[in-house]
Amino acid sequence: MAALLLLLLVSAGVLLSSTEAQEAYNKLPDNYRKGVDLALQQLNSHAGVKHHFLFFKSLLKSDIESGFDVSYIYHSFYLKATKCPKGTVDSTQCKFRNDRPLIDCSVCYKTFAGEIEKDPKPYIHCVHKPALTEVCWIASCPFPRH
Repeated sequence: MAALLLLLLVSAGVLLSSTEAQEAYNKLPDNYRKGVDLALQQLNSHAGVKHHFLFFKSLLKSDIESGFDVSYIYHSFYLKATKCPKGTVDSTQCKFRNDRPLIDCSVCYKTFAGEIEKDPKPYIHCVHKPALTEVCWIASCPFPRH
């Protein structure tokens, strides 16, 4: 009985975590959500990815407004694997997997009138967390940061 109660508590905590992460994604300003969506789109394009991923949390955000409705966005964040298969449309029931490393993503891109510009090409870099080094994302972003 104690094992069942422990399993129920752990399951509730995992569901709560994925629900909180989805709320965190929904609370992101639109210009940052678009970058997360770009990273998820790139991640899902890889054949080796078998699980559905969700936004987990932001690490660093920077928004430089240069005038004339142009902004440069930098966002560093974690994505986390769920127990749902890749391609899941409704992720409300997807529970996080705790047996996979986080995916550490950094994106930077230019927006005009709230839309991501194709030129310069948006920079999207995601790696499994243990493989990320600070030099990797600092040296790679072509846009100025605060």
